[in-house]
Amino acid sequence: MLVRLYRRYLAEHRTTLALIVLFQLIQAGSALLLPSLSADIIDHGVLQGDVGYIWRMGGWMLALSIAQIIATIVAVRLGARTAAAVGRAARRDVFSHVQNFATPDISTFGAPSLVTRATNDVQQIQMILTFVLTILVMAPVMAAGGVVMAIRQDAGLSLLLVVAVPILAAVMVAGMVKLRPLFKVMQERIDAVNRIMREQLTGVRVIRAFVRQSEERSRFMTVNAELRDVSISTGYVMAWLFPSVNVIIGLSSVAVVWFGGLRVDSGDMPIGSLIAFLAYIMQIFISVMLGSFILMMAPRGEVSAGRILDVLSHEPSIANPAATTPLPDERLTFELQDVSVRYPEAQRRVLADVDLSLLPGTTTAVIGATGSGKSTLVNLLPRLMDITEGRISAGGISYEDLDLAALRQRIALVPQKSFLFSGTVRSSLTLANPNATDEDIWRALTIAQAADFVSALADGLDATVDQGGHNFSGGQRQRLTIARALLRDADLYIFDDSFSALDTATEARLRTALRGAIGEAAQLVVAQRVSSVRTADAIVVLDEGHIVGYGTHDELIATCETYQQIASSQHAIEEDA
Repeated sequence: MLVRLYRRYLAEHRTTLALIVLFQLIQAGSALLLPSLSADIIDHGVLQGDVGYIWRMGGWMLALSIAQIIATIVAVRLGARTAAAVGRAARRDVFSHVQNFATPDISTFGAPSLVTRATNDVQQIQMILTFVLTILVMAPVMAAGGVVMAIRQDAGLSLLLVVAVPILAAVMVAGMVKLRPLFKVMQERIDAVNRIMREQLTGVRVIRAFVRQSEERSRFMTVNAELRDVSISTGYVMAWLFPSVNVIIGLSSVAVVWFGGLRVDSGDMPIGSLIAFLAYIMQIFISVMLGSFILMMAPRGEVSAGRILDVLSHEPSIANPAATTPLPDERLTFELQDVSVRYPEAQRRVLADVDLSLLPGTTTAVIGATGSGKSTLVNLLPRLMDITEGRISAGGISYEDLDLAALRQRIALVPQKSFLFSGTVRSSLTLANPNATDEDIWRALTIAQAADFVSALADGLDATVDQGGHNFSGGQRQRLTIARALLRDADLYIFDDSFSALDTATEARLRTALRGAIGEAAQLVVAQRVSSVRTADAIVVLDEGHIVGYGTHDELIATCETYQQIASSQHAIEEDA
């Protein structure tokens, strides 16, 4: 998975990769030559008392050191920039691909997991790639070159490498095998922590209102403890791994000095060669350790790469057709013909055999009990989800033949949950129409009954909007989201229970203003209150996914039992109040 992901993103960086390899070779070559020059200085300069030789070799060592420093700086800089570019591209692709997901696709992964994959998982592959690009070429070259140079210094003493290097490699591989499953569990538990945190931050008012702080704290501590436990387990592996490596390196150095000292004493080995051999064996061990360190990190990167590729390879359940049909320029009629929707593994249909036409210049209202299918109907019209059976068309053209962006550009939706993006009032509203002027914005605010409180703000349209719009009341957020939708010149305006936070007088003024503002566009109003729908041209009554009533308010009061019950219960509630 990791190699596949890197191959996908490194193809455009071939020239940079070639430069990184070149400078790492220069770095490794310089590091390998330095101990030999040091040995020559000791054997032919210091022991012989040849000061000129010492200066000449010292000059070469200084030049190689400078070359090594420059090559290291350039290689690390290029490697870090390339890894950062790959991380940026991966985050961009995950984000862009998720933007095409429909509601069922997001549910498949879960919002917290998608956030983790776009942040923590991408960070893991970026960090590993940084090490790969700065170490991977140097480590094998240093290891292989160190073996060759060590044999050149003394072939007999090099037999120590036959014992020490395999032991070191075996210890590192054992650590890698132990860490791989732990890293997979760690990423899953990070998902769980993110999920609980997100739920608690979103529902903080509910938690406090029902005095559930201690229970939610306990719930968070449970998943946090699970993440801690797996983190401690990886720490235990690291705790024995690195000391074991240090012990092997230390014992090998002792063996080199011991046996090398005996060979120097017998005259079989020059003292300079022993010093150089000790430097080479350290280079070999460090190279093996660095290479093993990358292999040890690879399991976590493999897990993260797999999670990222799972997102990128997931085909959105709703996608543009290969050939699209353009929409006509005139006002569109939206039609649902024998439409049924069944959620995966659900026993019954959430919508069943729905026939409905939304004509230009008309207001159609939908009312029904909770769970009757109103929100599903709203999601079908901008094609945020697909139908199971039947046909939906716009301007006589089936949704399956339409470009998604073109279709959604002709629809303005005010969602049930009012949401504003952080920024200013102006930036939040112009999300629907970037070309809107201040005059257009104030007109939309006036229709939405929001002009009064926005004009009262110190900065007016430039007033700050917090994330989610939480520095405004629920009613103010609703009116701002309505104003945002009105800035779009759409063929269909959908108000999904968008008046619930408004008082009756404000709602009445808003509905009156909407009739004149929307003009020839179709309007769909989904509501719980009869007072919100009674003036509509047609009212659709939903009950368990079926249309059980269709007509005006007066017609339904006379003929539809479900509508009568809704109207009667709300009237009774109003009388009790």
